Amino acid sequence: MANILVVDDELGIRDLLSEILNDEGHNVELAENAAQARAARGRTRPDLVLLDIWMPDTDGVTLLKEWSTTGLLSMPVIMMSGHATIETAVEATKIGAQSFLEKPITMQKLLKAVEAGLARNSPGMARKPGMQGVAVSVLADLTVEAAMTGGQTLPPVVEMGPQARQLFELDKPLRDARDEFEKSYFEFHLAKEGGSMTRVAEKTGLERTHLYRKLKQLGVDLSRGKRSAAS
Repeated sequence: MANILVVDDELGIRDLLSEILNDEGHNVELAENAAQARAARGRTRPDLVLLDIWMPDTDGVTLLKEWSTTGLLSMPVIMMSGHATIETAVEATKIGAQSFLEKPITMQKLLKAVEAGLARNSPGMARKPGMQGVAVSVLADLTVEAAMTGGQTLPPVVEMGPQARQLFELDKPLRDARDEFEKSYFEFHLAKEGGSMTRVAEKTGLERTHLYRKLKQLGVDLSRGKRSAAS
């Protein structure tokens, strides 16, 4: 678990990154501009910073340079932007940024960059089990329908345990039978992953937004997995 500072003037970006990183077990501090970032940097001493380049008061590259020249760049900084040029990214790297993430940021790229940054900052830090497959997760762009019809290979029954041997009533409309299967499928993975939406998204090959929408549609109890893990 690490302390991560997310600096971005867009509320939606802050909320999304915070949700993903919190789901991974990290403590997240949020700042919407350079002034708040300076205060948070002095208050929390983050292990890693995710820093947006374009902000209303002071841009991220200028803030990065400020930290570098004042000896405050003691943590890995990952720059983020949806409009930056290659020259800007190179400049940030020369100043001391560890890497650059182009928006929109996918969950896989985010976790991979964060893992690399934390590993660089603390070489002895143990790898998080759920992040080991981030670099090879090529199924993130699959739709729910593709995942349910063969795009995602399910683990063998012997590995899934007794829960996977649930019998389904087949004498019903296809849509009803499919919904019943999908609900059991997602409930199984929620229980297996301790309720972690990040890991379930990786396991099932779905983007988090699609996963949330699907679980709500199926009426899946999101707290069930966490209760199962605690018991």
